[in-house]
Amino acid sequence: MSALPVTGREWHLTARPQGWPTPNDFALREAAVPEVGEGQILVRNLAFSVDPYMRGRMNDVKSYVPPFRLDRPMDGGAVGEVIASRADSLAVGDHVLHGLGWREYAVLDAGSAAQVDPSLAPLTAYLGVLGMPGLTAYAGLLEVASFKEGDAVFVSGAAGAVGSQVGQIAKLKGASRVIGSAGSDEKVKLLVEEYGFDAAFNYKNGDDVTGQLRAAAPEGIDVYFDNVGGDHLEAAISALNVHGRIAVCGMISMYNATEPSPAPRNLAMVIGKRLRMQGLLVSDHSDLQSKFVEEVSAWIRSGELKYSETKVPGIENGVEAFLGMLRGENTGKMIVSLDS
Repeated sequence: MSALPVTGREWHLTARPQGWPTPNDFALREAAVPEVGEGQILVRNLAFSVDPYMRGRMNDVKSYVPPFRLDRPMDGGAVGEVIASRADSLAVGDHVLHGLGWREYAVLDAGSAAQVDPSLAPLTAYLGVLGMPGLTAYAGLLEVASFKEGDAVFVSGAAGAVGSQVGQIAKLKGASRVIGSAGSDEKVKLLVEEYGFDAAFNYKNGDDVTGQLRAAAPEGIDVYFDNVGGDHLEAAISALNVHGRIAVCGMISMYNATEPSPAPRNLAMVIGKRLRMQGLLVSDHSDLQSKFVEEVSAWIRSGELKYSETKVPGIENGVEAFLGMLRGENTGKMIVSLDS
C-alpha cells in the first residue's frame, strides 16, 4: 500500500468580492492533510462541483447557508475514492459523494458521505444529473411549481445543469410546450435539437426578452422556472396565464450586481393573474431523493433524458471554472476534474 498523503492543495477565499469575483480573491494553498479519526474516512477527490449558489457564500451576509470563511478552504459537492478508513460503513476503494470539494484530499465523518456506484453512472453524474442540480430540477418543477400534464413551461438559463433537466422532465411528464432561454446560438440549438425543447431563444441577441418569449409562447405559459431573475422574471410575469406558477431557483443575473435590479417592473400583474411565486431550496426536498434517483436513472438508461457536462481539468483551474460558469461558458454541469 502506498503512503498516505501528508499535504494537499485547497482553494481559499482571500477577499470578499465586490461585484464580479476576480482570481485575486482566491488562493490555491498547500495544507496539511488531517489525521483520520475514529469513524472518519480520507477521500482522494476525483472531481468537484462549482455552482452559482457559491457566489452568494462569498458575501459576508446571513443567508440559508453560512458564508465561506476567509483564508479557509471553501467547500461544495465532490466525488472521490476512499483511501483510508476508520469507519465500519466505508472501506478503502469505495466511492463517495460528500461536501468537501475545492481540495485534493478530504477527511470527514463517514456519516457525512454517501456511497455511490460508478458502475450505475459515471461518478461525475452524482454531482449533476443524479445529484443536487438534478434533484433541484425535479423537486422544483414537480413539487414547488406544481407542474401538471398539459402545462406550458418556460425555463431560463435552460442550458445549465438545472435548466436542461427541468425542460426534459417537463416534456417527459406531458408538457404542452417547453421554451428555454440561453446565452448563445449554440446553446439554443442544443436545447431544441438535443434536449427536445419546442422553442428556445438567445437572450443576448439584442431583442428584449419579453418580445422573444411572446413570440415563442404566443398562447402564454403556465409555469416559469427561474434561474436568472431580472428581465427574465419580468418577461415571464407578462407571459404567464391566470393561476400560473413561478419556482424561483436562482437569479444569476443579479449575483454580481452592485446596484439593485430595476426588473421586474410588472409585479402588480401577480394580483390580477393570481400567480403563485415560491422560492426553492433543494435541502427542503430530501424526501424525494429515492423517487428522483429511481425515475431519473431509468430515463438516463433508456436514453430519454440526456445531459451534458463541461469538465475543466486540474485543481489549479478551479477558480477559472467557477468564473466561467458565472459567465455562462458551460453547457450543462460545470465540473473540475482531478482524476489525472
